[in-house]
Amino acid sequence: MVNITINDKPVVVKEGTTIMDAASSAGVYIPHLCFLKEINEIGACRLCCVEVEGEDKLIPACDNVVSEGMKIITNSPRVRSACRTNLQLIMSEHDGKCTNCTRNQNCQLQKLASDFNLLNSRYEKNFKLQKFETWNNDFPIIRDAAKCVQCMRCIQICDKVQSMKIWDLIGTGSRTRVGISRNVSIEKTDCTMCGQCITHCPVGALHEREDIGRVVSAIENPDLITVVQIAPAVRAAWGEEFGLTEKESSVNRLAACLKKIGVDYVFDSCFSADLTIMEEGTEFLERKKNGDLDEFPMFTSCCPGWINFVKSEFPEFKAQLSTAKSPQQMFGSVTKNYFAKKIGVAASKICCISIMPCTAKKGECELPSMKNHNGIKDVDFVLTTREVVKLIKSERIFPKEIEEVPFDSILQKYTGAAVIFGTTGGVMEAALRTAAYVVTSKNPEPNAFDSLHTAEITKEKPWRDSIISLPIGDVSVAVVNGLGNARKLCEALLRKEVKYDFVEVMACPGGCVGGGGQPINCEDIEMAGTRSKILHNLDSNMPIRYSHENQDVKELYNDLLQAPLSHKSEELLHVNH
Repeated sequence: MVNITINDKPVVVKEGTTIMDAASSAGVYIPHLCFLKEINEIGACRLCCVEVEGEDKLIPACDNVVSEGMKIITNSPRVRSACRTNLQLIMSEHDGKCTNCTRNQNCQLQKLASDFNLLNSRYEKNFKLQKFETWNNDFPIIRDAAKCVQCMRCIQICDKVQSMKIWDLIGTGSRTRVGISRNVSIEKTDCTMCGQCITHCPVGALHEREDIGRVVSAIENPDLITVVQIAPAVRAAWGEEFGLTEKESSVNRLAACLKKIGVDYVFDSCFSADLTIMEEGTEFLERKKNGDLDEFPMFTSCCPGWINFVKSEFPEFKAQLSTAKSPQQMFGSVTKNYFAKKIGVAASKICCISIMPCTAKKGECELPSMKNHNGIKDVDFVLTTREVVKLIKSERIFPKEIEEVPFDSILQKYTGAAVIFGTTGGVMEAALRTAAYVVTSKNPEPNAFDSLHTAEITKEKPWRDSIISLPIGDVSVAVVNGLGNARKLCEALLRKEVKYDFVEVMACPGGCVGGGGQPINCEDIEMAGTRSKILHNLDSNMPIRYSHENQDVKELYNDLLQAPLSHKSEELLHVNH
């Protein structure tokens, strides 16, 4: 242990602790902008500088460790003056049009400027270099280079967590800036569209392509019937920006908000999550029985970020991907080919809108493979959780004052197994509940596979695995989240160090609950764990917890699909990646 003083207060911390963490443990806040714990600790912004007795210069708190007897002052006149100057210099290279910025009222730079009472800047604005950067505004992820503050958080999150290295420092000397690796256009990179760079950018330099205007136009079009689906992970996060409690931020209250906006029908993607399990689970059992998994496992296909990753990084695994469409796309297909007939309208009159925790979903719905033979898209538009929050606010709707409403009928019912799709391990748990039933004709205990989300992981083995005993033999499964961890698992599979039958992969840390389209926490608190607990609590309190017991799914098979993997199911619910 190390004895130090911070602002004349004695503090005892472990050896190797940074000044930033030591101050935090003592309840002392040190301003920062570029800092991301264990990811970006480089002292680039110089806003976390502190005064240390015996040191001539101020030193950054984020990347310097404490030593015995160190005396630290975090808020001396010298420190305050330096921080104000550094902050003004940063602001001089930032296009601060706050009123129409996507991060207005949720921007770390804006908050710091307010905290330091910087009403005026003494430095002339200078972001000419950034303005020369062009961007494809049709791409799901948008970058405004003139807002970039060179904090390098996007570089580090993409490298250290997602292992994709899409972002890098380009240029030299005074021309150095953050840009795309190898200085190519974004559509020519292997970007998976996961959106983690967005959620970890402290300002509005990165954001999703805004589709709110197009959605509102569709809602207001009297010739279109708007059908909205809400993804499982959205219910765990949408209420955060409204200050709602877990109980208040129910998915049925969100449905009520959408109805008030003018949406014709609101459904839950959990319905199609249950449908996905019927198709994907059956596919797994068939491929296992046929010996298709003797060398490599079958991989889940719910996450488009993961699909993009496989295509660019591990094309040898493309054939191992489940052919089942994601719940989003299955829902769209069922809406246009089943629900439309039920209400007596043409598929072309249906506008299917998804509320997703994900930016990659915007890219997924535009794939040529996600259209039918008439060129009609399964899903027309995708709004992120952040976008639907903005839409609700723009319509001057106050969720606390809204009474909950039930989802519309026909595609209404869902199970606890579907709810946990939104968190890492959930798809696998749901699939195993149904797979076990298919081969034994008995439901396993719903919590029998909890280890897939509770077991400890290590740096060397950042995934969870288990062996499930079934009458068809032992089934080895694994669950991994975050593309950097997925890369390690894929490499281990190729080296034959591990062997699995079925693997679930989620591109974002924590799964969809930590998705690139989820609300951004301005305090850099990772919310995936909290949101995951919400989903598991909902699952445990559901009256039905097995996808194969969903009555609306059963009715869909009776009316249209006949059985999992039937010719009709293959036509509507499966795709060649």
